[in-house]
Amino acid sequence: MILASTSTIYGGTYLSYLLPRLKVHFKGVKQLLFIPYARPSGISYEAYSSIVKTTFSTINIDVKGIHEFENPKKAIENAEAIFTGGGNTFELVNQLYKNDVLSTLKEVIEAGTPYLGTSAGSNICGVNMMNTNDMPIVYPPSFTTLGCIPFNINAHYIDSVKSSKHMGETRETRIKEFHVFNNIPVLGLREGSWLSVNADKIILEGQYTATLFQQNKEAIELESGVVVVV
Repeated sequence: MILASTSTIYGGTYLSYLLPRLKVHFKGVKQLLFIPYARPSGISYEAYSSIVKTTFSTINIDVKGIHEFENPKKAIENAEAIFTGGGNTFELVNQLYKNDVLSTLKEVIEAGTPYLGTSAGSNICGVNMMNTNDMPIVYPPSFTTLGCIPFNINAHYIDSVKSSKHMGETRETRIKEFHVFNNIPVLGLREGSWLSVNADKIILEGQYTATLFQQNKEAIELESGVVVVV
């Protein structure tokens, strides 16, 4: 799996910073199954899939949206590779449950189907979705997600700015509040960073550090290239 904090970094185009890595990750793949359920900014599945199709055509991979299949479960089972895009994590998880494909997605990933997640599509690979930054615009049946990694991801993680006049909670504060009631580790994944997951080995990649938060412990800053151990 490649689990990225974002699809687009500042000054770049959609997935441009990741494409060299994706050429290797999806080597030999002719068609990619795209899951557009998160619908960023409320765009349609068709519009979202069109963006992805345009990008992946540059590395000679065809893209077909899961909504184009009559049976989404079969589409996942038969996929050469899968990409779940970012957007609203609540709606993404809601649709995965509604279409009864969450367990199927977990099964094929763990069986070795190459997977890419960005933002919400990365969030769902954690133990649950409780560290998303998104508004709860819908109410999914459960916050439990894939559990393909033994911690949660806080995508788009940003550090607090001491000179800022913003009076709301920082990301660090929100994660500390989470850890009052939950013992699941949380990785703050910055823009331009991603996790490379191969079986039980999880490596932080990209040009930035990531912050690992654990209940009743001081936060740890992880350097790019290290194996993430919780």
